Order: sequence, then C-alpha cells, then structure tokens
Amino acid sequence: MTASLTTQHITKTKALIDNLKAVCANYGLGNDGNEFKIITQIFLYKYLNDKFTFELKKIHPEWLAEDGWVDHLQALPDDDYKKLEFEIESDIAFLKPHHFLPYLFQKQNEPDFAKTLDDTLLDIAVQNNELFAVTTPDGVKVRLFEPITEYVSSKRDAFAKALINKLIDFNFEDVMGEGFDFFSTIFEYLVKDYNNDAGGKYAEYYTPHAVAKIMAAILVPQEVKNVTIFDPSAGSGTLLMNLAHAIGPDKCTVYSQDISQKSSNLLRLNLVLNNLVHSIQNVIQGNTMTEPYHRNQKFDYIVSNPPFKLDFSDDVDTLKKKENKQRFFAGVPNVPKKAKDKMAIYSMFLQHIMHTLSDKGKAAVVVPTGFITAQSGIDKKIRQKLVESKMLAGVVSMPSNIFATTGTNVSILFIDKTNTKEVVLIDASNLGTKVKEGKNQKTVLQPEEEDQIIMTFNSKKGIDDFSVVVSYDEIKEKNYSLSAGQYFEVKIEYNPISSEEFTSIISDKREKLKSLFTKSNDLGKKITTILNSISNE
Repeated sequence: MTASLTTQHITKTKALIDNLKAVCANYGLGNDGNEFKIITQIFLYKYLNDKFTFELKKIHPEWLAEDGWVDHLQALPDDDYKKLEFEIESDIAFLKPHHFLPYLFQKQNEPDFAKTLDDTLLDIAVQNNELFAVTTPDGVKVRLFEPITEYVSSKRDAFAKALINKLIDFNFEDVMGEGFDFFSTIFEYLVKDYNNDAGGKYAEYYTPHAVAKIMAAILVPQEVKNVTIFDPSAGSGTLLMNLAHAIGPDKCTVYSQDISQKSSNLLRLNLVLNNLVHSIQNVIQGNTMTEPYHRNQKFDYIVSNPPFKLDFSDDVDTLKKKENKQRFFAGVPNVPKKAKDKMAIYSMFLQHIMHTLSDKGKAAVVVPTGFITAQSGIDKKIRQKLVESKMLAGVVSMPSNIFATTGTNVSILFIDKTNTKEVVLIDASNLGTKVKEGKNQKTVLQPEEEDQIIMTFNSKKGIDDFSVVVSYDEIKEKNYSLSAGQYFEVKIEYNPISSEEFTSIISDKREKLKSLFTKSNDLGKKITTILNSISNE
C-alpha cells in the first residue's frame, strides 16, 4: 500500500474514533470514567467483524459477493457453518451470522435494540472465551466484552443505534495487510485520552515511542525466533508491541502481568491489532510483586517501564517472606515515616526482572537516573549484583522530560546475561528538542538521534562526551557507578609556548597591573578629596 493510501486510512480510522467519542459526548459520557470501555469495545467489535469477513473471503468469496451475504450465511445448515471453524484461521474470533454488523444494522429500529447489541457482544465473548479471555492469578477469566449500553442512564436504544450507524460505513478490510507502524499509530490515538493513572495502585505511564524503539532495537540487533518476551508492569503494552515487532509476531510469545484491569483490557486490544492473539492467554491481571503468576518461568527478553514510587507498605510483610528472599536479594525498601507513596517500587521490579531472566536472557528497564549513581542501599546492591555476576550490557541516560508526565530524569538499564566483557555507557541527555505538550514540556528525539543511540550502543563505540566503553573492573573502581560522565576523559586544551614567550607575557601582565594600580591610587585620592570637601560644607 502506498504512503498516501496509508495516510488516508489513518485519517479515516481516526475520524471513526472521533465520531464514536462524539456519540458518547452527546449522551453525557464525554470524559466519563466508562467512556474508554465503550469506545475500545465497540472499536474492537468492528475490527473483529471485518477480520472475520476478510478471512472468510479468502476461502468462500462467493458467499460475500452480494449485499445479502448475511442472509446467505444464516441459511447455511448448521453443520456447514461449523465447518468454517476448521477452515478459517484459528487466531480470529469466530462469529455467527447474528453477530455481524449488517445483521444488527437491520435490527436497529426494533424494540430493546440496546439489549440486542449488549447480548451480541456478550455472546461473542462467551463463544470465544478460550482464546480471548484475560486471566487473574486466582484463575478468573475476564471476558472480551461486557454490556456497554448500561453506562447510559436514558435513551439506551438511541445510543446503541448511534454507535452502530457510525460503524456501518467504515471497513477495516483495506488495512488488514498493514503492519505495526499503522496499528501502533491508531492504538496510540485510540487510547491517548485514557492511558493515564486513574487512581490505581500502579500508575500507568505511557512510554514514548522513541524510548520503546531504542529499547527494542538494542535488545534485538539481529534475527531471533521462538523466544518468549515478558513485561511485569505491562500497562497497555507499548514496550511489548515494539519488541514483538522487532522480533516478528510469529517468532515470539508474549507474557505479561499488570495490576490494572483497564491496562489489561487495553493490552488485549493491542495484541489483537498486532496479530498476537495467540498470546492473550498469557495476559495476567494481578499484582506481580505479591502474586507473580509466571513465577516458575524464565524469559528470553524482558522490557519494563515500572512505576518508580508508590505506597506498597501493605505488601511489605508478604514481600519479606522466606520464599521471596532469593527473588528480592537486595532487600525490600523500608516504609518511610512520612510520604509512604515515595517507596521505591522500581527497585522491586528490577530485582524481579533479574530473577526472571533465562540463562541467556536480556532485559531493558526504565529507571530513575538516580539509580545509576546511588552510593548505598538497595540500588547499589543491585548494581553490584549486575557487575559481579557479569550480566550488564549498559546504560543510556535519556534527556530530561522525555516523559511529559513526569519530571524525573530517566535512564534505560540494559541487562544481558551473556555479556561477560565490555559495558556501554551513553549520555544522551543533551539530545532532543523541547516542545510543549499541553501544560507540560517534553523533549522529543529526532529519528536520526534515536538511530545514533542505537548504532553507538550496538557497535560499542566510544564517542567524546557521548559514550564510553568500560570493563567490569573499571566500574568496580568507580564504586559501581553507571554514569557515563564519570568515565569521560578530562581534556585540558593548551597551546605550547617557549620560555621567552612566557617571560614576555608575564612582563606584559606586570606592566598592565602596575598601570591599573596607579590608576586605582589616583582615583582613590580624587574620591577622598571630594568626600572631604562635602564634609567641610
């Protein structure tokens, strides 16, 4: 597909999202806490419809050639329709004739249409629960859809009708061949108003695309296959999607956990859009620290942008139990007497990640830059472990305000259990352009700057005042500091001169000083004379 056609499809898809939001606003749900559930679910319903018909056309194009194709499907004997489950791709939602949008469109003027729409969504969820359900640590299955018209207090039938009418003239079939770049753009637009902390225990920060791209490109510089990737604080899945794209959706299996129900639902949507439906069964909604669902599994690649600080004082006793000693080898942060919300939860996630890596595993973790130079405590113990165990690949210190939502300076810590030699430290703090994003200031990296970081790290190249390549022994000598600036060579610029030139310069300076002292004495005498004359008056 040409760039112009792709741009047109992006514009049309964004317009669909805007239209759905407008419907919600017209029925009193604008910026309502439940608006994102309606928008994301009705959007996904439409996508699954078009995905099914797209695949159906490959095997039975004659069935969908005419306007009455839904009626044709309804007329098929049950046994013939059931055969489709074996003919059509196994990683798509299997729909029945009464699930299709044209069928609902025909029913929109009938009584209780809102119930018809909700029942349709629930039936699709039940029929496809095995493939599309998100799991909780205690085994509860969170279904794909829930009733969406119940969030409207009145005129539910009209609301349902308005939603369906926004969908009917749109078709995803033309973009089914598009890849990650298209759907990542659409997903970001779809969730941009909803992907923030809504008061949950784990604040959900949207990871900038530049950060996600750098992490993925450094972790996967060459082709790999049949690997597992994991994020213990997955959010809506930005990091996982970038990493899966770098590897190939058909070459990796995604695993995740996040305490937020909203995040898990958004991640499920992200997996559907990026051809990773086979990994939805590994999406876990739960507390990674206290109930690590994937505790018995080791992962080839881990990415994470964990929350930095929050109050997890209620979990401290659980985390300090004997069975967690090995996982949290550096310890559990103390509960401060004041400001419990300042507990350093990122240090717990970092220890969990190190514990969960496979023998040849690699990881990229966003950490506050203070972590890389802390002189004592848990942070230093973690750095010592990384160095003593020779499992450190390097650090990239990012520009300030790379995250518009937080003023904390961040660095990306790269772990590699196979890296027994040199470590790359990069100071990218001077890169980027500062722009305004709402009320916040944000630093944006240009593509060539992103590539500069990636190329420098992967080639292990030392560049004056930008990057340095050091040994594990050198890091030990610097008290385990991972700040590139502490390893840069201090350079003093000078111009060599002869002894005669030096004598001449000193002599000239002396004469100038004598002249200045003489002028100062003369000026002092004049001031004294003026002051005396004023006092005599």
